[in-house]
Amino acid sequence: MTTNGRPADAGSRRECTSRTEHDLLGERRVPHSAYYGIHTLRAMENFPITGTPLARHPALVVALAQVKHAAALANRELGLLAPEKAAAITAACEEIAAGRWHDQFTVDVIQGGAGTSSHMNANEVIANRALELLGHPKGAYEHLHPLDSVNQGQSTNDVYPTAVKIALRSHADALLAALAELRAAFTAKGKEFAEIVKVGRTQLQDAVPMTLGQEFSAFAATLAEDEQRLTEAAALLHEINLGGTAIGTGLNAHPRYPQTVCRHLRHLTGLPLVTSGDLVEATQDTGVFVHLSGVLKRVAVKLSKICNDLRLLSSGPQTGLNELNLPRVQAGSSIMPGKVNPVIPEVVNQIAFEVIGNDLTVTMAAEAGQLQLNAFEPIIAHALLTSAGHLTAGCRTLATRCVSGITANAGRLRRQVEESVGVITALTTVIGYEAASALAKQAVTTRRSIRDLLRESGTLDDAQLDELLSPARLTGPAAAQP
Repeated sequence: MTTNGRPADAGSRRECTSRTEHDLLGERRVPHSAYYGIHTLRAMENFPITGTPLARHPALVVALAQVKHAAALANRELGLLAPEKAAAITAACEEIAAGRWHDQFTVDVIQGGAGTSSHMNANEVIANRALELLGHPKGAYEHLHPLDSVNQGQSTNDVYPTAVKIALRSHADALLAALAELRAAFTAKGKEFAEIVKVGRTQLQDAVPMTLGQEFSAFAATLAEDEQRLTEAAALLHEINLGGTAIGTGLNAHPRYPQTVCRHLRHLTGLPLVTSGDLVEATQDTGVFVHLSGVLKRVAVKLSKICNDLRLLSSGPQTGLNELNLPRVQAGSSIMPGKVNPVIPEVVNQIAFEVIGNDLTVTMAAEAGQLQLNAFEPIIAHALLTSAGHLTAGCRTLATRCVSGITANAGRLRRQVEESVGVITALTTVIGYEAASALAKQAVTTRRSIRDLLRESGTLDDAQLDELLSPARLTGPAAAQP
């Protein structure tokens, strides 16, 4: 840029690329292109913690916009916000909810201030976009102010936890869908492997026979239980404290605002949201986050156990259990040619470790709350959103990149059953426990099969052995009958 044919001085260039904003601490220059303002700028400087901006949690950004949208509608309905301002604010919120301007949500996910920086970031982005829609430049807050207009009748302490709950509900729905997908993959394998008999194991020692289908169907059943627990936990997110403002007393909010804003937010989100019966309690309480975190940990622990089993059952291929073949998705070693590792179960194990650690983080942050507010909800939100998001990705990856492609080494499984002393349990009701114990010891010592020893001793004939040691009897309730 030039002035009177000469290069513009630094001050002129700065005037073109930035604007001046002020807060209680003084003035700062904000990039002209930025939709955020001075409060966000200070937070960016104060919290260079993770390098992960709020935009990395798009569900939370969308939820903040939905809360602000509902607030503007409520304040307009109550006669507290001019219709043209409300229209501009809601239009800006709709754009953010549709995915625009997320790059302007720049504050670090871990921050001091109970979420104030995230909240200010939302207020400023919405205000500056609304100003543009009204035909004003960014920063012209005399026409529409981030706090007086966008934040009218609100506080971080009711807006932020409400938005976190809405975002977590979105993540819970995604995780439920992913769990259902994984459960369906295990169910399909359970049906595919229904006729394959194998040796079950307890404490890593040979136990009684079962079918491979039963093993995989059990994986599906345990995931179904987790879906039910997660559904129950997600329903608890519907109680909100919006309208409580700073500490739950509703200071600076219209008496009808809590019910009015909740009604609008129900419509915008499609969720059966309800206003808490005690807003003071709801503003300081983080119990729902602790509960949800516990359910996510439950999912993680059980997923990790399943992946441990898959790694064990596929170990080898020559010197391990080698009962299953996991899909070969990538080379496993830079030094050992031909080696293929169970990388998909391994990555799900690592997700589980992270989720378990995040649960402890949530626990400590919730416990550290004091008096009328918990100042540590940002780390609670980050931990829970991360856990749910990673579990969702892990379930889908496990389903599509591993479980759906698993095959069984049926011949090896059949031979193991024939050679296992575990089948003797099916004969205890016929020959007695003492005789069965002696026979089992002989089979282990001589490395001969139970069938051969029984046939040789003349205790049972071939027809009786065929009936007693049939796959159906070995793997079902009939095995317990004389």
